[in-house]
Amino acid sequence: MGDSAPPRPGPSHTNYVPGPAMHSNNNHQVLHNHGAPPTTMQPVTPLKIQPNSIPVAPGTPGTPGTPGPQPIPQTPSPAPPPGNPNFEVDLPPELLQQGWRKYWSRRENRPYFFNRANGETLWDMPGTINQGFERNSDPLGINTPPNGPPGHHPPQHHPHQHHQIHPHHQQGVKRRASEEMGPNAKKIIVTGPWDLEIPTNVIMFEKPPSLLPHPHPEVEMLRFQLMMKLRQSYQEMCHSREGIDAPKESFNRWLLERKTIDQGTDTLFPSYCFPEISMAMYREIMNDIPMKLIRPKYTGEARKQLSKYCEAARKMIETRGTTSEGRKIVKWNVEDTLQWLRRTVGASYEDFQERLSHLKSQCQPHITEAAKSSVEGICRKMYNLSCDYATKVKEKNQKILVESGIDEHAVKLNVPHERNVWCYPIQFALPSPILPTVDFVQDKEKTYLRYKGDTVHLNNLYFNKLEQLYRYGCADDRKFEYFLTRCYMLIKRYNAYFGNIVGGEGAQNQGALPIPVLECLNKQFGVTVECFASPFNSYFRQYCSAFSDIDSYFGSRGPILEFKPRVGSFEANPPFCEELMDQVIVHFERLLEESLEPLSFIVFLPEWRDPTPPALLKLEGSRWKRKQVVVPALEHDYRHGFQHVLPKSEVSVKSLHGTMIVWLQNDPGYQRWGPTEDRVDALLDTFRPGRERERDRTQLLSPTRQPENSKPEGGNPTYISSAPTPTQNSLPTSLSA
Repeated sequence: MGDSAPPRPGPSHTNYVPGPAMHSNNNHQVLHNHGAPPTTMQPVTPLKIQPNSIPVAPGTPGTPGTPGPQPIPQTPSPAPPPGNPNFEVDLPPELLQQGWRKYWSRRENRPYFFNRANGETLWDMPGTINQGFERNSDPLGINTPPNGPPGHHPPQHHPHQHHQIHPHHQQGVKRRASEEMGPNAKKIIVTGPWDLEIPTNVIMFEKPPSLLPHPHPEVEMLRFQLMMKLRQSYQEMCHSREGIDAPKESFNRWLLERKTIDQGTDTLFPSYCFPEISMAMYREIMNDIPMKLIRPKYTGEARKQLSKYCEAARKMIETRGTTSEGRKIVKWNVEDTLQWLRRTVGASYEDFQERLSHLKSQCQPHITEAAKSSVEGICRKMYNLSCDYATKVKEKNQKILVESGIDEHAVKLNVPHERNVWCYPIQFALPSPILPTVDFVQDKEKTYLRYKGDTVHLNNLYFNKLEQLYRYGCADDRKFEYFLTRCYMLIKRYNAYFGNIVGGEGAQNQGALPIPVLECLNKQFGVTVECFASPFNSYFRQYCSAFSDIDSYFGSRGPILEFKPRVGSFEANPPFCEELMDQVIVHFERLLEESLEPLSFIVFLPEWRDPTPPALLKLEGSRWKRKQVVVPALEHDYRHGFQHVLPKSEVSVKSLHGTMIVWLQNDPGYQRWGPTEDRVDALLDTFRPGRERERDRTQLLSPTRQPENSKPEGGNPTYISSAPTPTQNSLPTSLSA
């Protein structure tokens, strides 16, 4: 086992001191040729996971050959002493048959034993002593303690332990992961609306690391500025060319739609799409021409809207190039409607709405033809601007790599073996440049992070969650030297992705299922992975998300359309973008077709029926559909997409439309997690309004297992001293988040 690599020379974060909890779970890092001679590894046939016998992962794995938590059930790279090429298999035959292998710990200068079948690690040879769970007998720090009273572990004597345990450390002193281990080390559990201790049951083939560069604060600030500029350009083009405001959420849906076909390298800006014109954006702009129609509340408003539509249609058809026949039809219908308005007295609300619907059906085809070239020009201009901005971001990244002495073309990628591994977070092929510091201030409710005068914030509870996700998911920063900087970059990225957070823009793209529903999905249907989540709204510590770079530090498995599991149970609640929903259903059906192992996807879609989107029709007609139920509109809630910055009282949002739940499962998945009547009834019961409030009142916040040293909800992490209350001098008046 390789010891922790020496830290790069760089500044430590202000007001940030890792505490004992920082390294209590994972303490294994692999050396990458730090002056050590290369060794020859005896080839060993990889273990294969037998069908219908899927073990439970004891912890979140990493990826082979890189620093961080090791994957299971695959084997870490051995480093036997020189002159003993068979060191790995130098064990009794019965232990080899059970999956045990022997490796050399460079840090401890002694051998340790690793079971490739179940991920167990021991310092002493298996069977020589009465082994129980104890931190010093777990070299890789990935074992799970057996069930029993919290904090109770059988005492063991380890004569070869070289590191002295320091119960009290000086403030600000960095410590090695090995110094955090000991008989009294306890597992930290962060309580909140999640359960980050549920291990994954998802198995996939090993995959190569990502070639994306590590995020950098300077790049994220530039990306944020360019994204805001792109949003402003969209608004200005819609207003100047068509006389309308940009359709609400249209820009965010454009980002989602473009990413379903984008082959570019930027994780935020679409940069390599065909066709260039987005039909989703085209339809939404065209639908608001010649003016945006709303559902009026009163009869007077309905009459006024009909009159305004007539004037807008006549003005547009007179100023745009169109056929004489089209211009004649529009003018005739407009004059007819205006005469009807003049001579009609006492018309009802329904009369005005019916007349408006008739007028639009007669005029819209000719208005569309007149505005077609202009709207296509807006869509094409938006895509071209996005490509230009992606190029600027790439150039900024390359400049930072050059300044850091990192050659992106010299990276060597190992070809991954086609072997089954537990799903693990995205890993990077390139090393991370030295990151600058971020100022940190925490008050009673919120955490503030500031870089070069720009401040972002989130609730303390969710900052604690990010810390725990970082502990489980980050492979290259075991000492938390870059934790605050990466938290700042994460918030900054999602602020650019959402848009106007103050106005609620982007919230529906990050809405989440109620916590009781997710608890039930895990207990009844074995769900351990969310297909559409983020580090802020995820319930499990393993999830798929929009960004494979910045989210990976916090446990993301990458975008769902790039994730190809072979075994597992999933929950999918995609954003409301028809093109994305359609691509997701196609992706799920392909995975179910290719896998012979248990695979299950429980899909949640809005029940839109006027008209029914193709994704919903495709889902209802799928050959893999096992069951379909509907939760009625206004009878269930969702969690707000900005739950990480909102007060707790504002998190639950009433659903204005019904929610359709469809089970897509292959035969083995149906046998294991089939939607029986009892299971479905239990799931529907968790949608009942008030269940989450009842859960909070009875103090059943997940996870239900809470050892003595669990962090209090909303409390400060153990490594943070009491921070001063923010004042007007310490924080700007306007925040980015």
